[in-house]
Amino acid sequence: MNAFDISAVTSELSNLIKGSRIGKIYQINRNILLLKLRDPNGEIRYLLIEAGRRIHVTKYDFEKPKMPPNFCMALRKYLENGIIEDVVQYDFERIVELIIRRGGQIYRLITELFAEGNIILVGSDNKILHALNYRKMRDRNIIRGEVFKYPPPRGKDLRHVTLKDIQRIKDFGKIEVVRALTRVLSVGGLYAEEILLRSDIDKNKLCSLLTDEDLTALLNSVKELASQIGSWKPCLYVDEAGEFIDVTPFPLKRYSGFSMIEVESFNEALDEYYAKVVLKSEIREVEKIVEREIANLTRILREQEERLRELSEKSGIYRQIGEKIFAHLHEIDFLINRIMNEKRRGKSWEEISKSMLKDKALTPSIRFLSINPKNLILQVSVDGRFLDLNLRLSAQQNAAKYYERAKKMEDKIKGLEKAIEETKRKILEKRAEAEKKADAAKLPLIVRRKKEWYEKFRWFFSSEGFLVIGGRDAGTNEVIIKKYMEPRDIVLHADIPGSPFTVIKTQGKTPSEKTLREAAQFTASYSRAWKENLRAIDVYWIKPEQVSKKPPSGEYLPRGSFMIYGTKNYIRGVPLEVAIGVKREGDLFKVIGGPPEAVSKQTRLYVKIVPGKEPSGRLAKNIRFILAKMAPMEDRDKILGIAIEDIQAFIPSGRGSISLEKGR
Repeated sequence: MNAFDISAVTSELSNLIKGSRIGKIYQINRNILLLKLRDPNGEIRYLLIEAGRRIHVTKYDFEKPKMPPNFCMALRKYLENGIIEDVVQYDFERIVELIIRRGGQIYRLITELFAEGNIILVGSDNKILHALNYRKMRDRNIIRGEVFKYPPPRGKDLRHVTLKDIQRIKDFGKIEVVRALTRVLSVGGLYAEEILLRSDIDKNKLCSLLTDEDLTALLNSVKELASQIGSWKPCLYVDEAGEFIDVTPFPLKRYSGFSMIEVESFNEALDEYYAKVVLKSEIREVEKIVEREIANLTRILREQEERLRELSEKSGIYRQIGEKIFAHLHEIDFLINRIMNEKRRGKSWEEISKSMLKDKALTPSIRFLSINPKNLILQVSVDGRFLDLNLRLSAQQNAAKYYERAKKMEDKIKGLEKAIEETKRKILEKRAEAEKKADAAKLPLIVRRKKEWYEKFRWFFSSEGFLVIGGRDAGTNEVIIKKYMEPRDIVLHADIPGSPFTVIKTQGKTPSEKTLREAAQFTASYSRAWKENLRAIDVYWIKPEQVSKKPPSGEYLPRGSFMIYGTKNYIRGVPLEVAIGVKREGDLFKVIGGPPEAVSKQTRLYVKIVPGKEPSGRLAKNIRFILAKMAPMEDRDKILGIAIEDIQAFIPSGRGSISLEKGR
């Protein structure tokens, strides 16, 4: 993002999120923060901040890490439940500040959107509390406890440029005017080119050749661009293939050759643009990583195959030498004995060598070459094959040594052949993994669905259409009974400690036995009985007037517990079983769960689970995969893009197992 982009987005954000309360803060990856905000009217928005790249409200959903990094935890400590008092751009630079009030303190969350970028938390005393990236620089330090300093300005603020500032460009002499503009003005290459296009000046023209008319034209174009600040007309540019080229806060002459799509807000434009740009960059990054890994494995394979060739050659040579020695066993023994006898008679090695070279009595197939006295190695030629013989050993022993070497080489060859097969297998696996990662990266980002009020509880709709809600814990049990239970509703509880209170919202109607049994199965499945791996349990239902928070005299009721008075209506032997499926809502899929009979009325795409030991994370991934396989081909990517935690929310007690009985 450039200074114009930031000016546009901060003016919109000031209207959108000013006065909002910060809920959860997530760190999606190394550089991206996601702030959950609730405005004074109760509307939820998510602010995405990526260091060095972007800041905008997003409608897309992101998978959140289970373990937040330290930086995220620090921000939560200082900023959660704080109120955003303002969103400002610092001095037309690529810096955005969120002014946040919490607990009588004022904090600034400063996002630097240039170079590698940074996100810095500054206290009311202007000292750095935490930073995404700590570093020491020539002009300032980003160190905890130090006073925060802004980076020096890149150039003159466009809003205050004069003719004198423009005339400075000529001082750059033989530098192209487009490069000089980026040094004099606080703009990047894109807007430097835009200024020159509007001035009808070649961007490669040398600064020394600029005329007075050129300088006046440049000043007018700068003022024209500056006048656009505050008069935003956000637009997206697409090429002939429909791919996004860029997003700008107002139309640019530079993109006049492309199709332009006007959008209502710059935040919306940025969200759409980056959703596709990030997708492409992730795919490219996956491809680069896998290409490097495959290239490394391929290099290893080449080295292994070259080594195999060398070992095979050596093994063959050693075996051939052994065979040559055996073929001339007596002649070689005669030669070795003659040399050693002459040495024992006192001759020097030099004398022996000269004698051997002159002797014509040696057999035609064996030719003496030399003797190495240091290690007693005799070099001969046997049938044209040069070989070394140990004078300490007999011919047969020499042959055995060569066979032994050949055998060692062959053992190494066997091990190397296995290693080569393993490397080939790894290359195939990496290619398959690359395809899988690329397919995963190609999954479209999921638009965040607006949740209903009852989704903060356990819930389902019965096969007769009744909404049934149940507590997730003691706190939500308390809320359901105190806030959402109405006189004509029906309340259920499993006959075991650690059961949710379940309420059938009747809206004044009378549910049949079918809805009662479904609500009973729902209550049983989300009770402690699931964790204890029971297969069935009794459940009872009562009327709201039988539920009381008032304990008997002298007793105390903990949070989420209630007294039950009067007759309990039992439903015996209720089986523990939950169906989890997906239901289409427009272009999106919503995860639903509950008793199988109720879920089957709403969708054919569901999986049944029963008590088991498989952890919810792995179980949820398996469920998502099965649901995607069950769906038509055109819907599979959308289902695979569903967040794992949306499925986990319907798995009782954080574990279970898939029922062998097919859900569909």
